[in-house]
Amino acid sequence: MKHKRLDRDLWGFEHYPYYQMRLDCEQFHGLACLIRLTDGGSYYWNAPKAGHIQVVGKGMTWLELVPDGARRVITVKFFPDYTHDAGRINYPSPANEKYQPSVWYVDIAEGLEYGDDGVAVYIDKYLDVIFTPEGDVKVDDRDELDEAYRSGDITKEQYESALDEGDAILSELCSDISATDRWCAEIRQIVEDKIAADNV
Repeated sequence: MKHKRLDRDLWGFEHYPYYQMRLDCEQFHGLACLIRLTDGGSYYWNAPKAGHIQVVGKGMTWLELVPDGARRVITVKFFPDYTHDAGRINYPSPANEKYQPSVWYVDIAEGLEYGDDGVAVYIDKYLDVIFTPEGDVKVDDRDELDEAYRSGDITKEQYESALDEGDAILSELCSDISATDRWCAEIRQIVEDKIAADNV
């Protein structure tokens, strides 16, 4: 299983502002990280309902959440503040006019550790869940999970726990995406307030 840093160095983000903090509040208990994309070109995925989905671009913000007791890393890829892509003609009314998500990407993880520099690192367990405000929901990389099990890279218990976590994500985050949008916007505001107060 791959180890992935939450400053997303593999995306080339290690030179962008990165914040990492522990949150214990009504909305969330766990690790929260935020990356501000201050420059760079845009990159898109495609989905049936949302169409062209921006995942990277100048002005975007990535909020990453690792909840206590869960085997997941939730990444919310927000548009630049107070905007969304006008080409997203089916884009619903956002829960928060300032923080408008483009897409959620949820990695299923085996665990969390920390690098020598203190940056959180998660152990990626292949399976991912991707969803949009418009209602696209996709379980991705099941083939990689299956192959890891067949090859003996993961045990039957690890395989089954990944599938169970995927089902939990679909139930908890994708069954009411507007509620997930509200929840993430509230946490983003808490994170932004802590950064502004230099309380990270």
